Amino acid sequence: MRGMFAVYAQEPNADSPLDSLVVGERPEPDVPDGWVRVHVKAASLNMHDLWTLRGVGIKPDQFPMILGCDGAGTLDDGSEVVIHSVINAPGWQGDDTLDPKRTLLTEKHQGTFADQVVVPARNVVPKPAALSFAEAATMGTAWLTAYRMLFVKSGLRPGQTMLVQGASGGVSTALVQLGRAAGFRVWVTGRTEEKRALATGLGAHQAFESGARLPERVDAVFETVGKATWSHSVKSLKPGGIIVVSGSTSGPDAHAELQRVFFLQLRVAGSTMGTRDELADLLAYLDLTGVRPQIGAELPFSEAPQGFRAMLEGDTAGKIVFAR
Repeated sequence: MRGMFAVYAQEPNADSPLDSLVVGERPEPDVPDGWVRVHVKAASLNMHDLWTLRGVGIKPDQFPMILGCDGAGTLDDGSEVVIHSVINAPGWQGDDTLDPKRTLLTEKHQGTFADQVVVPARNVVPKPAALSFAEAATMGTAWLTAYRMLFVKSGLRPGQTMLVQGASGGVSTALVQLGRAAGFRVWVTGRTEEKRALATGLGAHQAFESGARLPERVDAVFETVGKATWSHSVKSLKPGGIIVVSGSTSGPDAHAELQRVFFLQLRVAGSTMGTRDELADLLAYLDLTGVRPQIGAELPFSEAPQGFRAMLEGDTAGKIVFAR
């Protein structure tokens, strides 16, 4: 069997995840019936990849596992495509994200940090010509997550006010850019002046220190941070407002603040990834508006450990992309 370049997790390592990261070779994949081969041109890094290195959401017997949920590239016939990384059970009908047997790339099937990846034929979406491969490679997880949070889950109307907790991550920067383009008043919080400046540069109307008292309460809060910001999120909402949560990078065990939730009739909505149709709509939205993702760093695949280290240390300013 022929080998190919790949960035992969050798084994789970909960305490020192980067020790399991290998830049080397893995076997070239076979292409099952109904699947297609994508020659990867670019792929972006997600927190999910660090969780995989730690062994979270993946069985030990699935290692070694090529990392990477997101990617863009070409099919064997040269067609340029973006990968939708939610793999559904055969025959599933309905919302892709509600399939109880769904997996993400890297949970069961090998990922995109390689010369090639194989996915079901329905999991590729045509790439708009105006988007570069690096830009398109950020769409399938971070930007799709943000799109669903904002346009499917929140119920916000243009003119209303949204707060994004944590100003510099991939989902957060996408929320800022999408929200500004859609006519929402966009507020953000950030731990450092540099992160707050990044957010305002991307279109946020105002940026505040983490935990700061806001000028007024907001219609919706978008949460990916979790424990560290949850109390502030709940206290920042207008009566009847909504928190849309898609992650908990600082820890999941936040204090629920249930008295405030029921007394002010607050809503909490979970959101995970997005459907193939939503990815197609997101790509069309960027094509129509000219909005483009904030890429914090673009590195060759061979320098993947540098990108992983930056994410582990929270040293991000938008998406980290590997490209060739």
